[in-house]
Formats: sequence, C-alpha cells, structure tokens
Amino acid sequence: MHHGEAPTVSRETDPGPSADVSRETPRASTGPLTAAQLAERAAAYEDDLTPLARAAQATVLVRAGIPQEQLSRPSETRVFVVANQKGGVGKTTSTVNLAAALTQLGQRVLVIDLDPQGNASTALNIDHHRGTPSTYELLVDGAAIADIVQPCPDAPGLWVVPATIDLAGAEIELVSVVAREQRLKKAIDAHPRIGSAETVGEERFDYVFVDCPPSLGLLTLNALVAGAEMLIPIQAEYYALEGLGQLLSTVDMVRAHLNPDLAVSTIVLTMYDARTRLAAGVAHEVREHFGDQVLKTAIPRSVRVSEAPSYGQTVMTYDPGSPGALSYLEAAREIVTRGALA
Repeated sequence: MHHGEAPTVSRETDPGPSADVSRETPRASTGPLTAAQLAERAAAYEDDLTPLARAAQATVLVRAGIPQEQLSRPSETRVFVVANQKGGVGKTTSTVNLAAALTQLGQRVLVIDLDPQGNASTALNIDHHRGTPSTYELLVDGAAIADIVQPCPDAPGLWVVPATIDLAGAEIELVSVVAREQRLKKAIDAHPRIGSAETVGEERFDYVFVDCPPSLGLLTLNALVAGAEMLIPIQAEYYALEGLGQLLSTVDMVRAHLNPDLAVSTIVLTMYDARTRLAAGVAHEVREHFGDQVLKTAIPRSVRVSEAPSYGQTVMTYDPGSPGALSYLEAAREIVTRGALA
C-alpha cells in the first residue's frame, strides 16, 4: 500500500449487516422478561449450552436473583466442618463459595465463622467489627445463634454467624470451662431451624458450614464435635498431603471419644492448574488415597476467585459466569446429589 493511500477493508473480515451472523442474533424483546420467563428459557436451553452460553446464563440468573436449579433438599440439616490445619489451601474460599452456590441450587445455608481473622465474614459482606455479636459470644458467653446471626445481603437463603478478633482470646478463656469442646454443638442443636423435616419443617436450614481456623486447637475441636461431616480442601500442589495425617488422626481421636458420628465425607481439590503435570499427579494421589470421598469437580486456580473477597463478595455473585464460579456450582451440585444417594 502506497503512503497516503486509504486502507481497504476486506469483505471477509467486515461482513456487513447482510451476513449470516446478523440473522443468528436474537431480536430484541418487546419488553423485559419476567423472572419466570427467564427461568423457563434457561431450562429449555440447558441441554444445548456451550461453556460460553452456560456462563452467560449463570450471570443472568444470579443478577436476577433466580436459583439456577431447585435441587431436592436433604431430609435433615447436614452440618459440615471445613478444616485443614495447613493454611492457604482455599478453606475459607471453599466455605463461602460452596455456601453461596448451594443457595443458587435452592438450599438454605448457615455459615459459622470460627476463624478469628473473620475472612468468611468479609467475603460474605457481613459486619464483623470489634464488638459485633459473634462466635466469641456464642462460645464464651453461651449466646444463642438466633441472636447473633446475620443474613447475607448478596445471597438470599444464606445466613452468617460472624467472627471478630475477640475470638482469638476464646481458646484461653474456654480452658477452664466445663465441657468446653461441646459449646458449639450445644448452640447448633438449640437453634430452632436446625433439625429434620418432621421436627422443624420447611423453614429448616439444609446445610451448616463451620469455617475453622488453620490450627488444631480448641476452636477446631469444637467444630469437630459439632459436625457430622467433614470437608477437607486440598491444594493441588507439592506438599498437599503433608500434615493431613495429623488432621486425620485428630478426627479419629474425636470420633473415638467425643463424636462417633463424625466422618470425612468430602475432599475438594482447590487451586487446580490443569496445564501442569504436578497438579494432575497430586489429584491422582489424592483420588487413590481417598477414593469416592473426592469430588469429581476440581476448583481451578482463578484470579476472579481471589479478587472477589476484596469486593465483599463471593465469586458466585462477583463473576457468576467465571470458571471458578461454575466449578463451585458444580461441586455444590455434587454435594447435594451425593447426600441424596447416601
């Protein structure tokens, strides 16, 4: 092309208004769709969705406040302890995102933040400044969950018992308390919305998630005594299984002396990078060791998942169509359907 000559546009790259692509673009609707119409259309296209279309559908439904599916609810409240004394494995991230994902599947969820850092409270946009009624009052003063629980503003069907920095001193204060490891269990059992369909009815919580601190102290012990199921996030990286033996031996000890109902029901692989041989090797090792306890869905390493808490959100509302959000939604679906089969 000579200097100053106007550039020519190839007709192949600029198809114009008459090209096929314009015919495939749906016409604008004559008016806004109702929530029921949106849900109906989503269901109609569910089987044919490409990954991109599935992401778009997830975003539309979340923005409209419509559950993506209405999965059957468990016959009684399932209490999960989310624990791994190894830090940085995606424990809090998995707690808040699975909890939010479950609400998008028509479930009612309670999150109890037992970590003094209060990261789960932050991610769920729950007030937890010093002096806020929290898990400290629940464990040390015997406060009722119903008096300190807060609804999550971004996820209808999700309630949170926040943690404040005061909780850091609870371990020391509880040392002299009688039956100190039973405090959380008593509080959960006393809540009027926790129990079976027969005793509590439709208003019951379907799931309780207790987010533990990265240690095996008295706070985590309270959670292990209170829960029936244990969810362990395992990072798909070198040293992933290191320290897990200590956690499992603690579980055995709790099962033998304090809570015979406790079972490691769910293992979730987090921060999974499918491009690396290391991640595939760790996943294989974890699946060989734990078998069916490992969810088929692995959670990918994702910038959007990491960014969401800084905006006071889970990735489920921050970017509902992202791979991280869709993976947590699929993992939540697995937890629900496995429970139904059990």
